Amino acid sequence: MAPRQTGTAPDSPRSSQSPPPTGSQGDLELELLGLANALYNLGTTVINDSTKERDKPGGGKQVGLRVNEVVNHLATVDDMAHHISATIPMQVLADIDNSKNPMQLTRERLERAATENQFMNGKIAAIDSYRQYLDEALAQNFPEIEALFMEKASTETQHVNGNGS
Repeated sequence: MAPRQTGTAPDSPRSSQSPPPTGSQGDLELELLGLANALYNLGTTVINDSTKERDKPGGGKQVGLRVNEVVNHLATVDDMAHHISATIPMQVLADIDNSKNPMQLTRERLERAATENQFMNGKIAAIDSYRQYLDEALAQNFPEIEALFMEKASTETQHVNGNGS
């Protein structure tokens, strides 16, 4: 097993929000953070490594070392995958493959769910208002069944307030 990096990625929510889960899922998460860090280090090494430094004595390239770190992390993640039974929706993987930020997608989906929830709550309120108006009109025009509407209204009020069974 490759040594784990303890530093967190700059955009990781983990350092300020909550500790990693315990057990194999937590180990996998830490390994993935280490992989992200190793990939970041590889990218910066490739960018900073100029061809001028290649010919300097003692200025050997670090790219090979960084690639080996990434490969070691990938091998560890592959080994750990056999012990994890989590499933990931294909849409999430497709979005990541299409270079979409999972955090942004999650935020968009939560906002859409909240909007749809508000819309549905508006529909429910409109139907309740219409039903109350209809009950009042029926009670006014059919006084002999008004007691049924009043009983129904008091029962619903008890259920809404949590006093009903």
